Amino acid sequence: MRGRWAIYLSTLIVLVGLGKTVSAWSQHRQAPQRNFDYWQPDWMVRELWGPGSMPKSMMVRLLRHTTYMQYGVTKSYEGAKSTVLPGPQTIAAGRKLYGEHCARCHGRDGMGEGEPSRAVSPSPALLAYMIRRPISVDEYLLWAISDGGEQFDSEMPAFKDKLPRDDIWRVIAYMRAGFPDASGGSKP
Repeated sequence: MRGRWAIYLSTLIVLVGLGKTVSAWSQHRQAPQRNFDYWQPDWMVRELWGPGSMPKSMMVRLLRHTTYMQYGVTKSYEGAKSTVLPGPQTIAAGRKLYGEHCARCHGRDGMGEGEPSRAVSPSPALLAYMIRRPISVDEYLLWAISDGGEQFDSEMPAFKDKLPRDDIWRVIAYMRAGFPDASGGSKP
């Protein structure tokens, strides 16, 4: 009987000691943050885009896209469709116009690698990427090129007074063709 009491007593002492240890540990332990995802490393658990933390270039692009999605385009561009015939002559004319007016900032292949692009903020749009996105419908592209980016605090110039509308359509046809070089092949 004595042996049993000794086991009970030692078990009780161990449990009381363990309880004190757990209590002390839990007091020093930090409560997890609200909405904490235990599967993400700490360096990834941060707010990427909140008020005031979005890069200017992303804000400008989102403003243009959001404006289009919420309000559409002005009446002069509403429902606009290309007025030029597709084909090699249109693409060749578009390539020439793009080279004269757009490549300086957007780069020869539409990847924003023109010389002035290093100095403007936000940087020029990556046209080779953007042209393949669902938002790149005719009226959106015509509006963006014609009106430029002044209303969105971008340095994109307006071309509605510099190029006839058919020439803007030729540039769009060239971009949609994948920015082919003079030999007719698309750039990688």
